[in-house]
Amino acid sequence: MSSFAQPLTLLSSTPLSSLQTHQQPPTTSTSLPQTGFQSRSKDSWIESLRSKTRSNQFREAILSYIEMTHSGIAPDNFSFPAVLKAVTGLQDLSLGKQIHAHVFKYGYGSSSVTVANTLVNMYSKCGNDILDVYKVFDRITERDQVSWNSMIASLCRFEQWELALDAFRLMLHDNVEPSSFTLVSVALACSNLSKGEGLKLGKQVHGYSLRVGDWKTFTVNALMAMYAKLGLVDDAKALFELFEESDLVSWNTIISSLSQNDKFLEALVFLKLMVLKGIKPDGVTIASVLPACSHLEILDAGKEIHAYALRNDILVDNSFVGSALVDMYCNCKDVESGRQVFDSILDRKIALWNAMITGYAQNECDEEALMLFLEMEEVGGLCPNATTMSSVVPACVRSEAFPNKEGIHGYVIKLGLERNRYVQNALMDMYSRMGRLKISKAIFDGMEVRDTVSWNTMITGYSICGRHDDALRLLREMQKMEEEKSRYDGDNVDEMRSHLKPNSITLMTILPGCAALSALSKGKEIHAYSIRNMLATDVAVGSALVDMYAKCGYLNLSRRVFDQMPVRNVITWNVIIMAYGMHGEGEEALELLENMVAEGAAGEVKPNGVTFISIFVACSHSGMVNVGVDLFYRMKDDYGIEPSPDHYACVVDLLGRAGKVEEAYRLINTMPPKLDKSGAWSSLLGACRIHQNVEIGEIAAQNLFLLEPDVASHYVLLSNIYSSAQLWDKAQDVRRKMKEMGVRKEPGCSWIEFGDEIHKFISGDGSHQQSEQLHGFLENLSEGMRKEGYVPDTSCVLHNVEEEEKETLLCGHSEKLAIAFGILNTPPGTTIRVAKNLRICNDCHQATKFISKMENREIILRDVKRFHHFRNGICSCGDYW
Repeated sequence: MSSFAQPLTLLSSTPLSSLQTHQQPPTTSTSLPQTGFQSRSKDSWIESLRSKTRSNQFREAILSYIEMTHSGIAPDNFSFPAVLKAVTGLQDLSLGKQIHAHVFKYGYGSSSVTVANTLVNMYSKCGNDILDVYKVFDRITERDQVSWNSMIASLCRFEQWELALDAFRLMLHDNVEPSSFTLVSVALACSNLSKGEGLKLGKQVHGYSLRVGDWKTFTVNALMAMYAKLGLVDDAKALFELFEESDLVSWNTIISSLSQNDKFLEALVFLKLMVLKGIKPDGVTIASVLPACSHLEILDAGKEIHAYALRNDILVDNSFVGSALVDMYCNCKDVESGRQVFDSILDRKIALWNAMITGYAQNECDEEALMLFLEMEEVGGLCPNATTMSSVVPACVRSEAFPNKEGIHGYVIKLGLERNRYVQNALMDMYSRMGRLKISKAIFDGMEVRDTVSWNTMITGYSICGRHDDALRLLREMQKMEEEKSRYDGDNVDEMRSHLKPNSITLMTILPGCAALSALSKGKEIHAYSIRNMLATDVAVGSALVDMYAKCGYLNLSRRVFDQMPVRNVITWNVIIMAYGMHGEGEEALELLENMVAEGAAGEVKPNGVTFISIFVACSHSGMVNVGVDLFYRMKDDYGIEPSPDHYACVVDLLGRAGKVEEAYRLINTMPPKLDKSGAWSSLLGACRIHQNVEIGEIAAQNLFLLEPDVASHYVLLSNIYSSAQLWDKAQDVRRKMKEMGVRKEPGCSWIEFGDEIHKFISGDGSHQQSEQLHGFLENLSEGMRKEGYVPDTSCVLHNVEEEEKETLLCGHSEKLAIAFGILNTPPGTTIRVAKNLRICNDCHQATKFISKMENREIILRDVKRFHHFRNGICSCGDYW
């Protein structure tokens, strides 16, 4: 304790440097008696010191202490607690240490428990080292209740939760009876343990408070907060409802608890009850309940709360409430109102800047987010933190005005935030969207701690880049990590499981991958997981399940999930309508549209632009040309939906597929000039390929070469049109142009699920381990099919080679290889499900009909456009696709 041996000097680093003195105490020969210093009694000085401390006049209290000591009156166990409280109020550790030196100098270092307790409190609130607190506490020979309370509260302040509970046990061992203040600190410590351990000890604390009759308001408030933080919000609510003497803090605690546990409607109900009870909400209430309006997107309720805050001057210079209001408006898509709130607050803390930047970024107002970010640094003079950068990074990757995407990563490193988990998640997402998955995976692999968002971000990255098999592999790894943590982490099981457990976002992200790969078994496994973990009722998860089953060929299961969903939004309806359309069930799709309109009359679900895209697809694959065209022309008047480029493209496909190529061409020429015509021209080019219309195909292709010169499919379709018409020179010219421009054709690829694996086949590729066996099987099967009447359609081979070579090439088509694999590796009679990335060719379509009959198999094949159900030599499309 040698550092405490210095005389009292108010150091220049303290806010009281102007009071600095090194003078000796005055003697009787000075003029001080005229000021009345020596004439004042010791009791008078102490009362003055206490009075100023109680009135929060901390500087004046310190000045009184200096004057008292200089007048020759020695401080004692009454003056030291008062002056130490003033030091604590000023948060001046250096000054506190000087007072501590005086405590020793005047012999109160160990003789007064009151002085020692105040020193414990001072080091706890002013210092940054728990060891300083412990040193003082350890020297107290006769510890009383306040000593233990101060030490336990200090350990909680330094977030030493388990040590705080150990101190509580030692307090009981010393036969010192806990008070309400003790129980408040202990409840706080319990709330920060793992769920299992926290509840076990927390319930014991609750039981103790009941046994000793401690039913004080702040004890009950602490217990409510503890239960809510440990996930037992219903217990917190029950405790609140049993307690009759609730105060403002009680109401704020329960409203905050409900809001933080996603019980948003209940939080709003309790706010109403609070007002009816005559309890006036404060800034904490407002900031606690606004997230409920934000998550529920109840803008009107949020505006009412905003008006209340303005009427009661709650918003004036309250950056915390302002941040909650900005967040609420931006979540409700009213970004302009959010900016008005931001501009109205003069004292802008970094949380307010972050709320506005995040609001802009979430609504994809990316340039506004970046400009405000620059303003925060240049005008606000604030340094960005992890929350700032987590919002700025996504804005950078989307903004065309910010070309140097990697530059923001360098800035993150400069700020020293590259190890922050939230920033790492944002960087992973940025690189994934840039297609640079190696960097994204490197960040993921280097993370010290990964939460569910980290896993979801990486899984999403694989999904958006089309690497669905990698996404599924990572999900398995995530589940494996969860199991290992559960097995080895003991007391931290609940905490670690919550960090790694797949949630609704995970399922929404991974299910489209199951759909793309036709991975039905994995999809069913995820469905079962969603049911076990109460996620299946989530509208986004339910919609993804409807889509997954439909794209895996199980339309009946897709409809069953749809019918069982308690809440359906417009996305759910669009998914099921598209599902029926892809399966060629146009009548059912139209019936669903009528049901959607009828249900929307009583609610908020109404058809949108995507709904009609789904309907036009259904009509296209069902040959319902007149119905689709009629709906297109009635769409604006009957449903208030302006035709978009995608709608025109769908109707062009509808007409072109039915052979009405000239009518489809005329429709494109009627499109408003401002609309993008690339989708419509692409649909027309595809129709020209089907119906071998060279003249209009050339027109469509030339327009596409101008609009989308880097899209390989346009060149391929035109080349195929020429090849089908045996215009080999022109076909060769198109392929030569592709090479010159560096445009590469996407190879035909098919997938089939077998066991826990997805087997992938590429046309003409012999890399699969059963490749030789599959080709031999197909050659033998082809001979049997010929006897049954099958004639290879060599027009599908778009190369100028001999007929025999063409037939050999047809056997190497990816869908045939996948079907052969299914036949060879599954029991007789098993349904075979195959997905393909391109449109099925005429020969494969014809061959699959024969295979289904000869092998007595149902074969469900999904190509890029629709589903084909082959059974007993017949396809569900009726040869119209």
